[in-house]
Amino acid sequence: MQYIAASIAAGLAALAASYGNGHVISKTLEGMARQPELSGQLRSTMFIGVGLIEAVPILSIVVAFILMNR
Repeated sequence: MQYIAASIAAGLAALAASYGNGHVISKTLEGMARQPELSGQLRSTMFIGVGLIEAVPILSIVVAFILMNR
């Protein structure tokens, strides 16, 4: 049962992160299209946001490994 819980946790975290990354990137591209002069600032902010979003599935994998070793 713990393997199922670990796989569900990791899968849902990966799904949510992919949705979040797509949303952040699409809004950044929309902002770049509207104001090209801010593209450098928007790009750097986007990379920070994507990095923070990617931390969630990494933590989920850690929790999944902990659940599997119990």
